[in-house]
Amino acid sequence: MSAAHTELQKTPLHDLHVELGARMVPFAGYSMPVQYPAGLMAEHKHTREAAGLFDVSHMGQLKLVGADAAAALESLMPVDVIGLGVDKQRYGLLLTDEGTIIDDLMFVNWGDPAQTTGESRPRAAGEREGPQLFLIVNGACKAGDIAHLQARIGDRCQVLPMPERGLLALQGPKAVDALKRLVPGVEKLVFMTGGAFAWNGTDLYITRSGYTGEDGFEISIHGSQAEAFARALLAQPEVAPIGLGARNSLRLEAGLCLYGNDIDTTTTPVEAALNWAMQKVRRTGGERAGGFPGADVVLAQLDGSQPATRKRVALIAKERVPVREPAPLENMDGQTIGQVTSGLISPTLNQAIAMGYVQPDCAAVGTELFAMVRGKPVPMVVSPTPFVPTRYYRG
Repeated sequence: MSAAHTELQKTPLHDLHVELGARMVPFAGYSMPVQYPAGLMAEHKHTREAAGLFDVSHMGQLKLVGADAAAALESLMPVDVIGLGVDKQRYGLLLTDEGTIIDDLMFVNWGDPAQTTGESRPRAAGEREGPQLFLIVNGACKAGDIAHLQARIGDRCQVLPMPERGLLALQGPKAVDALKRLVPGVEKLVFMTGGAFAWNGTDLYITRSGYTGEDGFEISIHGSQAEAFARALLAQPEVAPIGLGARNSLRLEAGLCLYGNDIDTTTTPVEAALNWAMQKVRRTGGERAGGFPGADVVLAQLDGSQPATRKRVALIAKERVPVREPAPLENMDGQTIGQVTSGLISPTLNQAIAMGYVQPDCAAVGTELFAMVRGKPVPMVVSPTPFVPTRYYRG
């Protein structure tokens, strides 16, 4: 066995994946299941039709604790953190001083435990009392993110990693039916809200969210209880285990970015077409405009005073030819105007779909382009996202 394989970390569900026949691959420093014996196509369709269980314990979980936590985090992102209600979740972007994306993340306002009763929220080692924010960051970025947060705002709030916790995602139209049998009350959650729950005496924090475009939940649980809870979920008739392969095809059909492919430290939020993630209060003219790293660049791109030189677009091929990253994109005159960052044959649509970056004059929906695949042009059309309609539960 190579040194690289011996160094891979294991999630709390590693032995269960092996038992279930998963093909394990290195991912974000972990040994992770890419697919199970049913295969990617069956796993993808099962998630769209019933409920799929994903191990996402490689993701980073951490807390920011202290009276200044919300203002501190807001100083690092072009996002409204201060105005987020208790148990509400939001998508965020950590930026470099040049306005490019260090990582994308999800965060929840946990409020102040001293002012709430009856709910036991997960505690971190060394935690003091005070208002709390719960963050979930990408696995490959978590060490860098924690260091960035410590360096930038560690003097304003506690930055507390929670490596002892596992994270499961239960996704699909029947996810709620399976989960509410084990955890009554979760059905009351709506998209991008969360709550503290318990199962067999262990605390859970559950949000109604995910990375598939389907209704579903993400469940934070102590690593020591993760396998038992996963087995309880898999015992439900709707639920099957799903690997990284189908997770990728599902998120691409939903038009969601993958960090390291579609966004990274070379892309700004505006280039990445993530304008929706930046609330008006943080934009030019807003009550708390600017004040985040790279604000001059990002706000100038947002208001058009210094437009972005490229834009992320969605593409559908006119031929059933897989178009994968980093295929060059050309205009009708044969000039290279961008490149593909994610692409595959959509299991739902049975068409080749992709995302990539192009010059702004080629970014309008309906624009025809060519992806160069092994030297041959594949005609593609700029399309709206999501490729497959989302089914988030909004109540």
